Amino acid sequence: QVQLVESGGGLVQAGGSLRLSCAASGLTFSSFDMGWFRRAPGKEREHVGAISWSGGSTYYADSVKGRFTISRDNAKNTVYLQMNSLKPEDTAVYYCAARERGNDVYDDWGQGTQVTVSS
Repeated sequence: QVQLVESGGGLVQAGGSLRLSCAASGLTFSSFDMGWFRRAPGKEREHVGAISWSGGSTYYADSVKGRFTISRDNAKNTVYLQMNSLKPEDTAVYYCAARERGNDVYDDWGQGTQVTVSS
């Protein structure tokens, strides 16, 4: 049974930084691409970014490019989202998700962690 557990969310002032972690279990982590998503109140879910199974390829939404960095440690079965220069519009629940290599869909999701950026 796949389990993804996010941590690291919280309240931060605009311009500050947070690092989210997502610990994975129940899967061969190195065979999965990992994604970060967010959902703000009243808005649709946004795909913030992703990292390939090897860590060799990343994707970022335009809204976070240059401010957020995704990394992974396959030895620790963990993916990270480093968020710098945070803005109030980054306030959302952040989710990590796993997609088995070769698949198009993220099948497994964490429970989410709240990030609130005050102005």
